[in-house]
Amino acid sequence: MLFLMELTKDKIVTNSVVSESAHPEKDFNLYKSEKLIHTKEQHQQSSYYKKLGDIIKNYQEVVLFGPTDAKQELLNLLRVDHLFENIKIDVLNSDKMTESQMQDFVREYFK
Repeated sequence: MLFLMELTKDKIVTNSVVSESAHPEKDFNLYKSEKLIHTKEQHQQSSYYKKLGDIIKNYQEVVLFGPTDAKQELLNLLRVDHLFENIKIDVLNSDKMTESQMQDFVREYFK
């Protein structure tokens, strides 16, 4: 799950964007090949990144942060699309945070 935090003059509005990725324990089939499962996961991830890109298009400045490499993968996909060339997008590594810590991080970043 990803948190989308929009900073306004007075507050931060937080929404979650949930990935539609399959859970292997729920979607397990002994007859599926590992390659088929991997391909399905890649398509789901691509769809999720497209969904995030559609959201990011609405902003002038964005910071992607967190403990995983997913933020860099997303940035790499956005950089090849001319629709994002006028959006300032920064990527910062951070530890895992609570929602309150993330809001503080966003406030400090855009200060």
